[in-house]
Amino acid sequence: MGENQELFEQTPVPKALAALAVPTIISQLITMIYNLSDTYFIGKTNNPYQIAAASLAYVLVFVMTALSNLFGVGGGSLISRLLGVQKREQAKCVCAFSFYGAIAVALLYSMGCWVFMDPLLRLLGASDSTIGFSASYAFWVVVVGGIPSTLSMTMAQLLRSEGYAKKASFGLGMGGILNILLDPVFMFVILSPGQEVAGAGMATMLSNVISLGYFLLVFFRLGKDTVLSLSIHRLSAGTKYAAPVLSVGFPSALSSLLACISNMTANHLASGYGDIPVAAMGLVKKINMLPMNVGMGLCQGMLPLVAYNYAAKQYKRMQSVINCARFSGMGFAVLCIIAFELFSGQIVSLFIKEPETLALSSVFLQISSLATPFMISNFQMAYTLQAMGKGPESLLLSSCRQGIIYIPLMFLMNVLFQLYGVVWAQLLADGLTLVLSFVVYRRVCRQFAE
Repeated sequence: MGENQELFEQTPVPKALAALAVPTIISQLITMIYNLSDTYFIGKTNNPYQIAAASLAYVLVFVMTALSNLFGVGGGSLISRLLGVQKREQAKCVCAFSFYGAIAVALLYSMGCWVFMDPLLRLLGASDSTIGFSASYAFWVVVVGGIPSTLSMTMAQLLRSEGYAKKASFGLGMGGILNILLDPVFMFVILSPGQEVAGAGMATMLSNVISLGYFLLVFFRLGKDTVLSLSIHRLSAGTKYAAPVLSVGFPSALSSLLACISNMTANHLASGYGDIPVAAMGLVKKINMLPMNVGMGLCQGMLPLVAYNYAAKQYKRMQSVINCARFSGMGFAVLCIIAFELFSGQIVSLFIKEPETLALSSVFLQISSLATPFMISNFQMAYTLQAMGKGPESLLLSSCRQGIIYIPLMFLMNVLFQLYGVVWAQLLADGLTLVLSFVVYRRVCRQFAE
């Protein structure tokens, strides 16, 4: 492990966290930009139905993040903990199991979406005006590009588990930049007018295939110098680690899946007020990817450091990492609130000029931005528990934020306050979850401190 071992054990905490988190945040931001680029270029058509269609289909795309977390976060956390107690051979088996497990679940998901495409999109809130556009986008990104996308995200997490954050971030970032460059080529040059959404999907699929090629090359070049093994011969030995991998990966995957279900619920409730509110809500969720992706990048950079030092029983250093991440996250959250409250109209106008969608999106953005500090705090406590291998506690918090609390709240707020109640529900859900997160987190901290 060499240089990376020094990073985990001796490098000053702010510098170590920056070394892992900054490249991860950059790759998250590039990923966010390429997701926004789809919306930006589709918005050039000034067709709210195409924007709504891409937003609806993106829920299916986001499920692939959940599948990658199942083995990427679960396997990555266990690899870092095994390295903390110097069990390198076991870590290699975990890596192989995580790699082939990700391929299997991605294949099953892609085939399921192919078979049940129309009913799934109808469930998400697609109307007769939007379902054709949504299906074309989902076909290219999820059905054709499902395995490359899921596997790229999983391999990036596995690279971070041993401290290779720069290589992980370069791979994801390269895919994002390629998508930005390919979007206008496929949307406005290769395909004919009216097929812009399909063009965006093709560009995303191709960029993910190239990104996967990079990750495979990196893994093979690192070879015997790391625990990042893709050997099929280690798969059977790796299956005995399925329980610890999935016990941590499942809460992370569930959190992403519940985010998809909550988005489906929000879209369904918003669709009761017309296609324009669906487009507005989709735009705001894309813009809110900025604080979400920075928060997630910070947490993903923090996770290997927390996991390694927790396993090595270096609790003081571990707590310093957690505190440094918390202060950084809260500072960024405050900046986001200020920017979104003051410049919501200007930000939304970057994506669409249609007056009704613009006005509604601006108000939605101002409301949703208030949840940012709570959201980032919840992320950090959940990722800390995952780093420690605390599956049940992490599962409880993951279930609450986007599921047990948020979804019922949306229905209640819709009854009480109609469309705007649905938008306010996220702030209330994050606030309530934060109280529970703090109680659970403090209880766990007392246990390992004794």
